Formats: sequence, C-alpha cells, structure tokens
Amino acid sequence: MLVVCYDISDDKLRLRLSKWLEKSGGIRLQYSVFEFSYSTRILENIKIRIESDFAKKFGGGDSVFIFETNKQKAIKYGNAIHRDQDLLYFT
Repeated sequence: MLVVCYDISDDKLRLRLSKWLEKSGGIRLQYSVFEFSYSTRILENIKIRIESDFAKKFGGGDSVFIFETNKQKAIKYGNAIHRDQDLLYFT
C-alpha cells in the first residue's frame, strides 16, 4: 500500500494535485491523504508526475510525503477497515 500526503499552500496547485491523485486511482482517506494499491509502476508514475509537474511550483513550506507499507501490517480503525474487506452483492 502507498500513502501519499501533502501540505501545499497554493490553492490551485493543491487542487490540481488532489484531482490528479483521485484520477490516478487514489482513495481519499483524509482531505490531503490518499491511499493507493502498491505497485512499482504506480509508485514511479506518482514520483515522476510530482517531480515534473508539481515540485517546481512548491513554496518553501510545501511538502509531499509518499509512504510504502505492507497492507497486512497497517493498522486501521473506523471507516478505513472496511476498504480491505470483500463485498458481497445480491442481485
């Protein structure tokens, strides 16, 4: 699992990043925190896009963190625990 979180002061840049993360398959956990299924390709795509399109425009206090973690070792509470459970549909 990948977790991407950010603190960006510029409203337009922050909105662009959040929309891109959602379109890229990220699940919003909190306002500025997204979760992705882990793959090397997804991680590389995120890093390349942030470096090429966003990092150049960051102010001195802006930051983006990308965390890798093993899904089985992650501890979740509340609504977050339901994303890892299988769904059962009745038709």
